[in-house]
Amino acid sequence: MGVKIKTKPYGEIEINEKQIVDFPDGIPGFDFIRRFAVIDTDKEKSPFKWLQACDEPDLAFVVIRPVDFMSSYKLNVSQNDLDAIGCTRPDEALVFAIVTIPSNPSEMTANLQGPIIINIEKNIGRQAISLDDRYGVRHGILSEIRKSSEGKE
Repeated sequence: MGVKIKTKPYGEIEINEKQIVDFPDGIPGFDFIRRFAVIDTDKEKSPFKWLQACDEPDLAFVVIRPVDFMSSYKLNVSQNDLDAIGCTRPDEALVFAIVTIPSNPSEMTANLQGPIIINIEKNIGRQAISLDDRYGVRHGILSEIRKSSEGKE
């Protein structure tokens, strides 16, 4: 079933209602906004997506799955965070990191300290806190890709 929403990057678009994720606690700093849609950035297979607030067209985050740029990434969050979205194990959750893109895009970073976890069966999401201190709030995406490609040679 199609739902029309207004988006920051694309104007008004129609999405599948299965793309809408309920965040019962909101996202820190935006806790009054509860519904977000996960939108592909383009028709190509870009690893980046938009996390668009359904009721606030000007609020959208660029997100990426950590495993798309860091093959060694492992989700490590509290059981309370998993319970809040109805998952029993970390591998049941779809994981995204919010991307920050500065004026020099080669310095873009991902917030691995505060992963967005989503139960795709129930369409419930939450921004969790990573229990792994190796992951920072501003983890370099391109530097991590370079590390991964150097390790394969």
